[in-house]
Amino acid sequence: MAELAVDNLSLRFGGLTVLDNVSFAVETGELFALIGPNGAGKTSALNCISGIYRGTGAVRFRGQDILGLKPHQIARQGLARTFQHGELFAQMSVLENLLTGRHARIGTHPLAEMLFLPSVKRAEIAHREAVERIIDVVELERYRHAPVGALPFGLQKIVGFARALALEPTTLLLDEPSAGLNREERENLARFILRIKHELNVTIVWIEHDMQMISDLADRVHVLDYGRTLAEGRPEVVLNDPAVLAAYLGTAA
Repeated sequence: MAELAVDNLSLRFGGLTVLDNVSFAVETGELFALIGPNGAGKTSALNCISGIYRGTGAVRFRGQDILGLKPHQIARQGLARTFQHGELFAQMSVLENLLTGRHARIGTHPLAEMLFLPSVKRAEIAHREAVERIIDVVELERYRHAPVGALPFGLQKIVGFARALALEPTTLLLDEPSAGLNREERENLARFILRIKHELNVTIVWIEHDMQMISDLADRVHVLDYGRTLAEGRPEVVLNDPAVLAAYLGTAA
């Protein structure tokens, strides 16, 4: 059984068809890249999977159809995502931003929290230890207490990536995590992606425009064009497909 299976996913806004019967399956531990020209429907697909948009068809996560569930319900099942522009809390520290990513793991009662009972204290310690492990994975130790809004853009992108990891997901949806990063920051991001894939066995669905990163890191690639599937397969095959080249470059060769 696939970790994530998308079957005949369609999305329309009035008379505009954004996704047209898109289907793909992602295996456990796979790094699955979703690519295509601007406006191809990539982010809309992630929005449907994560519950932000309501499409039609089926989205099965670990065998359960999650299409139509609310985002927080999907997050509780172990599916996290990042956003193109971070969507961070600028006045809060890196540590505090990552703690917000633990929301789906909080099981304490509000009354117990008000009284700060021993069970709440133990839970808070556990949440902070989990966040510190993520800070170590993405090498943000020196910035843990810095306000996120004061950090360079590249570091803010890493914080957004780390916040999604703080949920302890089994599947992670990455929406253009390298956009706006310089070469060194992209290389660091690539290391972090490979680290969580191999050390944490996290399944990854990854929207990306950097074809070199796709070629180097992805296990399989799925190409969208105008909301439809154009190609799918190994990177070395798909990235040399004449139809894919035509979609990106406007020419068949």
